[in-house]
Amino acid sequence: MTRIRIEGLLAAFPKLVGSGKQHTYVETENVRYVLSPIEALYLLLVTNKQSNILEDLETLRLLSKLVNEYSYSPDEESIGKSAFELIFAFDEVICLGHKENVTVAQVKQYCEMESHEEKLHKLVLQSKINETKDVMKRKASEIDKSKIDKNRGDKGGFMSMGSGRIETGFSELSISSSGSGFGSGSGFGALTTDLDAFSTNPKGRQPSAATAPPKGFGMQLGKSQKTNQFLESLKAEGELIVDDVQPKAGLSRVAAAPLTDPVTLTVEEKLNVTLKRDGGMSSLAVEGTLSLQILNQEDGLIQVQIETGGNPGILFKTHPNMNKELFSNENILGLKDPNRPFPTGPGGDEAGVGLLKWRMQSADESMVPLTINCWPSVSGNETHVSIEYEASTMFDLRNVVISVPLPALREAPNVRQIDGEWRYDSRNSVLEWSILLIDDTNRSGSLEFVVPPADSSAFFPISVEFSATSTYSDLKVVNIIPLRGGAAPKFSQRTKLITGDYKVV
Repeated sequence: MTRIRIEGLLAAFPKLVGSGKQHTYVETENVRYVLSPIEALYLLLVTNKQSNILEDLETLRLLSKLVNEYSYSPDEESIGKSAFELIFAFDEVICLGHKENVTVAQVKQYCEMESHEEKLHKLVLQSKINETKDVMKRKASEIDKSKIDKNRGDKGGFMSMGSGRIETGFSELSISSSGSGFGSGSGFGALTTDLDAFSTNPKGRQPSAATAPPKGFGMQLGKSQKTNQFLESLKAEGELIVDDVQPKAGLSRVAAAPLTDPVTLTVEEKLNVTLKRDGGMSSLAVEGTLSLQILNQEDGLIQVQIETGGNPGILFKTHPNMNKELFSNENILGLKDPNRPFPTGPGGDEAGVGLLKWRMQSADESMVPLTINCWPSVSGNETHVSIEYEASTMFDLRNVVISVPLPALREAPNVRQIDGEWRYDSRNSVLEWSILLIDDTNRSGSLEFVVPPADSSAFFPISVEFSATSTYSDLKVVNIIPLRGGAAPKFSQRTKLITGDYKVV
């Protein structure tokens, strides 16, 4: 059948149907139109008059199911967007004018079958990308190593420990009978010594005049021009290139401030909460740690006196090498052997000597710092979603990000009202609602957006991330006690509360 013949048959169809009438089929002198209305459109099957009308109706029903399966909604715009998928699906049903004995599931399976050659091609491209990244990492490692060797030479030989990170497990602490420190260069608790800190300037630290490279000769680690050209060529071929590090909206971590005080103590609590979508709380757990950082070796012979908030639900546990009786009786953290100093060395925000751990579990809903209420409702061809947060007065929350999963969308959701900022992650189909600070001025807020029709379960689980400068334990460092006499070294305390697994299910 020629194209002109097909166009003529389709042009004659509206005149035959008329208005105000309901038809299952319409016949002319030569052909039969078997039709099925889909809202304002018609699904049309053109056959000869000798065909079996029952088989034609069965074929039409199968095609109607495929339209609902592949089209976003039964309107002209949606069907136009999914035209190619519908053509491929119809081709699996009708072959050379005859219906194939297939089901909707089989048609979807045939259309989604992948080519082995295509998969092999993608694997080859991905292996090239991985190989390029490995080369970049090796080059960066060589540059770091050369900087370390250079700084050792400038400083007259600092230490012979090699490049890289040195980590010692919390339970592997051993006290040697000779020398000062713990064991033979071993760490204590979660002590981590990053030698890169001696040769590179961490974020936030001003480079010294002695180590600053001359202008015009600085070296920047990252993708080389050759590597950039290779990745750009892959992007031009349609490949999706994902960088190793992708900052998350609203939660890009600010680099820790460099240590300036001789002694720094860090109190960190991680909050895990599971809330129910219909209200109420399933679980709340808090895990806390107290870590010690000492810059100079002469300040290592000390004890730490603390003060807890007196919460009876919090269970404290000291490190095995700490004097448990001293802590139980006087709230002082000191080693069993007072003649051995704590290990020293500069460290970042995550490094330190672990002194104390604690844990708290609660079923009291008033302990939850932030609750989320999500109300999806379907109205016509739209789903209206209203989300509200309510924060308690316990903490001022910073960098709050509420991540709401969405059904697969072709376009970003229509946000009609929001207290804060929003971002749509199309790759993961997640709407991220960001609030920079929640304090007494905005203890509650709301978000309203509209998406196409979807089941209410598609918007769960909702995950929440935030940080705070107060903790549940309210642990404070009262004093630093020197064991050699003299003035106590100056100390500072860092306190933070962060979220772990905080979600609404």
